[in-house]
Amino acid sequence: MKPRDVVQTGQSDLFRSRLDQIIDMGHEKVVLAGHIDWQFLSQKCGGNYSDKPGHPALPTRLMAGLHILKYADNLSDEEVCARWVENPYYQHFCGEEFFSHSLPLDRSSMTRWRQRMGEENIQSLLQESLAVAVKVGAARPADFTQAIVDTTVQEKNVAFPTDAKLIHRARQKLVKQARDAGIDLRQSYARVGKRALIAHQRYAHAKQFKRARKQLRKLKTYLGRTIRDIGRKSKGNAALEEAFLRPLWLAERVMTQKPRDAIPKKIYSLHAPEVECIGKGKAHRPYEFGVKASIATTLNRSKGGQFAIHAKALPGRPYDGHTLATVIPEIEALTGATLKRILADAGYKGHNAPQSHKFRVFTAGQKRRVTPAIKRQMKRRSAVEPVIGHLKAGHRMDRNYLAHEKGDAINPILAAIGYNFRLILKWIRLLWLQIWIKWVTNQSAIIA
Repeated sequence: MKPRDVVQTGQSDLFRSRLDQIIDMGHEKVVLAGHIDWQFLSQKCGGNYSDKPGHPALPTRLMAGLHILKYADNLSDEEVCARWVENPYYQHFCGEEFFSHSLPLDRSSMTRWRQRMGEENIQSLLQESLAVAVKVGAARPADFTQAIVDTTVQEKNVAFPTDAKLIHRARQKLVKQARDAGIDLRQSYARVGKRALIAHQRYAHAKQFKRARKQLRKLKTYLGRTIRDIGRKSKGNAALEEAFLRPLWLAERVMTQKPRDAIPKKIYSLHAPEVECIGKGKAHRPYEFGVKASIATTLNRSKGGQFAIHAKALPGRPYDGHTLATVIPEIEALTGATLKRILADAGYKGHNAPQSHKFRVFTAGQKRRVTPAIKRQMKRRSAVEPVIGHLKAGHRMDRNYLAHEKGDAINPILAAIGYNFRLILKWIRLLWLQIWIKWVTNQSAIIA
């Protein structure tokens, strides 16, 4: 059943306090809540629910509001739910009329809502953040006609993968699942496997690689025996064969994969097989494990700050220049403005931008002649770097805790949403401060 819209009745209650009577109505979160078009978000997100009778879904304003607050204030699901119960401003932002002492949802509802919405509907929140920025005067529509595009790596919440750790962990997971399924294994290799892993790590640290390889062969032997033992004892049992189909495939892949294997894709994490190894040429971090993400921002700084106008995960480790065919139309769809100029670094050389935008893309170090005005604008190309830094440091893009490929796709968009709304909140706060200073100055002049 579709979610019900939040309706403000304006009525009082003898036993409960109205939020608009106990909070400051000039607070930035209250002002921001009044400018967001919740009806638009409800129509966009409500289309994912059926009209069949049943228990109504949670209100879109509640769920969208919680995600905006989560990524704006850099909180986890548990933290934002705990803060909602004790913070009346959070409750007012999410559409509550009276102060509530209990959370109207379970924390896992946030996970299910994200999975149900998907990348396309989450984009509507980013679109609304840009619309609100224009509405409150923090940005102008003309600001969105010129953009800077760059890519970064959104790291997954996984340990640094080594062959020894992956093989050891694969054996542990298989032994645990076999025990839960009631399979009596010949040996678990728990004690000797742990000793071999520790010995491998110590030998590798001491650069005694011949001895380290010997311990690695031991770990592979233990895993191979476990795989064959489970295969024999589950043979003929359709339920067990189906349950162990993927775990056994992952274990065999981890045991047999080579350093430069590409097909089938290498496994860097057992609980997140979608993780990719990406090298960006950084001296302090040669390899990052996650997914490539594209970030776009405005060329010129708006009044309210450097807004992020697009964010997208790019699985498959595509070449930077080959992403513009997808990125440019999405930017124009989000902002409603035609891009007149796109700046990018040298990694976008040989790009595949649409034919209509082919000569509007300017890359660092290109040989074609440009005007002095464009040369000056090219110095602004690095303005996207602090935006990426803010997304990672303050808006949960440094490590992605959301599961599966859907989580990879959704997290950078939500990070950009939180970043934009944080800038808007700052703009509203400064705007009200200016109004208050003018009022105080006028009062002082009247008294004098």
